[in-house]
This record gives sequence, structure tokens and C-alpha cells, in this order.
Amino acid sequence: MSDMGKTHIIIMWTVGPDDVAEGDRLFASHGEWMKGHPREGDEALLSYSISKGPELSNPLDPTSDPTGNTIFVLDEIYESPAGVPRHWQDAMDNWQDLGALVEWSAKGTVATMHSGTVVQALW
Repeated sequence: MSDMGKTHIIIMWTVGPDDVAEGDRLFASHGEWMKGHPREGDEALLSYSISKGPELSNPLDPTSDPTGNTIFVLDEIYESPAGVPRHWQDAMDNWQDLGALVEWSAKGTVATMHSGTVVQALW
């Protein structure tokens, strides 16, 4: 089933070495909380992943030297835009680590795309 036209959230955090362990802890907590999301209907969570890896000195050259920072990438795909406000309301109401995530985010660089639309998908 293709994700074409589905709603997409991507958030990337770039943090220094001293903040990686807290990122690992937060995303373990986040993953457990995400298991409670609906899997059917307009608000359905279709796909969820967290990735992490080294930030490179030249982001377009995979052979460039690492900077020492780590990039965490959150990737969520929802059936429709209705999943996004439902997700954030549930986070405010039920995810005990939302405040800690906000504090941790201030220690690094964050780039976010909320309610994007998948415009290319192969499968």
C-alpha cells in the first residue's frame, strides 16, 4: 500500500554527545506511548520510526568526517491530517515525557515538518 497523499510528520534533532543518552531515553518512552495510537480510521498512525546517526561535516557527502554530534529523526505517517492534532493533544494529555522532550530540544537544533503530504512513494 502506497503512502501517496498521506500526512507526514518529520522532526530532526541534532544534539551534542552529552545529550545523546537523554535522547535515547526519551525516544524509548515515546515509542512505548506511540503504541496507543489508533491504527484505523482518519486518525490512524500508519508508520512510525526513530532513527539516529552521526552528523557529517558535509551533509551531502557520506564519506565526510563526523562532527561529533548525533542526529535523531522522528518519522510518522498518518492516514489523514486529522491524525496530527489528535497526536499532539494526546501528547499533552498523556505522554509524561513531553516536558522533558521540550527541555531537551532546547539543547540542540530542531527542524520540523508538521502535516506535510507524501508526494512521492514507491510502495
